[in-house]
Amino acid sequence: MVYLDYSATTFPNKEVIDSFNKTLLKYPGNANSMHELGRNAYHLIEASTKQVAELLNVLPSEVIFTSGASEANNLAIMGTILKFKNRGKHIITTKLEHSSVLETMEFLKKNGYKIDYLKLDSHGHVVLNDLKNKLSSETILVSIAHVNSELGVVQDINKLGEILKEYPKVIFHVDGTQAIGKIPVDLSLVDLYSMSSHKIYGLKGVGALIKKKNIELEPIIHGGKSQTIYRSGTPTQALYASFAKALKLSLLNSQEKYNQVVKLNAKLRRELKSIEGLHINSDEFCIPHILNISLEGIKPEVMLNALSLEEIYISTKTACSNSEVLSLSVLEVTKEEEYARTSLRISLSYLTTESEIDYFIKVFKEKTNELRFRKGE
Repeated sequence: MVYLDYSATTFPNKEVIDSFNKTLLKYPGNANSMHELGRNAYHLIEASTKQVAELLNVLPSEVIFTSGASEANNLAIMGTILKFKNRGKHIITTKLEHSSVLETMEFLKKNGYKIDYLKLDSHGHVVLNDLKNKLSSETILVSIAHVNSELGVVQDINKLGEILKEYPKVIFHVDGTQAIGKIPVDLSLVDLYSMSSHKIYGLKGVGALIKKKNIELEPIIHGGKSQTIYRSGTPTQALYASFAKALKLSLLNSQEKYNQVVKLNAKLRRELKSIEGLHINSDEFCIPHILNISLEGIKPEVMLNALSLEEIYISTKTACSNSEVLSLSVLEVTKEEEYARTSLRISLSYLTTESEIDYFIKVFKEKTNELRFRKGE
C-alpha cells in the first residue's frame, strides 16, 4: 500500500494509541464526579491541558478541547457572533477555507450577516491592502486558514495579526489544522486557533481551540460543567491525554521531518513535470506536504479509482468538502476552470519513503497513458 492522503488523515502513532489505552483503563471516572475516581480523571485533564499549553506557548486556561477542528472552527465563529451579535454583522474570510468554515459562513449569510471574501495574489496569499480596505466598524471577525488544505497555501498570520492589532474589537480566528506539526506556529497575534488530532498522527474525535484569555465566546454546546465553561459535556480524558501526546510527538525533530518532506516533494515535482497535459497547482510558496496537480482530459475520480486498484491512495479535494464538481480553492488561485475541474491532491508525510514515491510515479504514468488511450479509442 502507498498512502499519499495524509492531509485527509494520518495513521495514529503507536505511542499515542498506547497512551490512550493506558489512560482509558487507569482513569475510568467521570471528571465531573466528586469522588476519588472523578478527581483522578480531573487531574489527568489538568496535566494534559498544561502540556498542550506549554507546547503551544499559551496559558492552560486558553486551551479548549473539542471533538476536532470542525467543532473548533464552529465554536470560534459561532461563539464570536453570538457573543458580539450587537457589535456588528460583518465577517471577513477567504475562499480557501475548509468547508467547516465556508459552510458556516453561508449559514450566517442567510441569516443577515455580510460575508466579505478577500482578494488573493497569484500565489494565493491574502492581499493585505484588501484586508485593510474591507475592515470597518461593523467587522466582528476575520477567519483565515493558516494553511489551505487543497493546495497548501501558507498565509502569513503574523502580518495579518499586525494589521488586526489596530482593530481591537475584531476577533482574529485562524484554522491551523494543516499547519500544526508541519511548520512553526506563533500564536502571539492570534485570538483563536483551531486544530485536530488526526492530522498529527493522533486519534480521531479530539482537537482543540486555543482561545486567548482576553477573548470572550458564547458556548455552542450547553449543559453542565466540563474541562472548560466554553464547551459542555462529559470530559473524555483519555482522548485529551492522547492529543497531548500526539502534539508533543509531532513537534519533535520538526525541522528534520520538514526537510525530508521537502526532498520528497522536489522529486515528485521533477517526475510529474514530464507528463504531458499535467499542471502543478501548488507553487513554491505552498507547504511541501501538499502537491495539487491537474491532469488534462482525465476525470479525477477515474484516476482515483485506477490508483486504488493498485493500493495507491490520493484524493481529489479535501475529504470533508461537498460534491461540487470544481475545486473552489484551485479555481480561486489559478483562475482556470479546467484545472479546478481536474485537480488531484497528493499529500506527503515524513513517513513517506522514496520507494513509495518511485512506485507512485511509475503507476501514475502508466494509468495516465492507459486512461488516455481508452478515451481515444
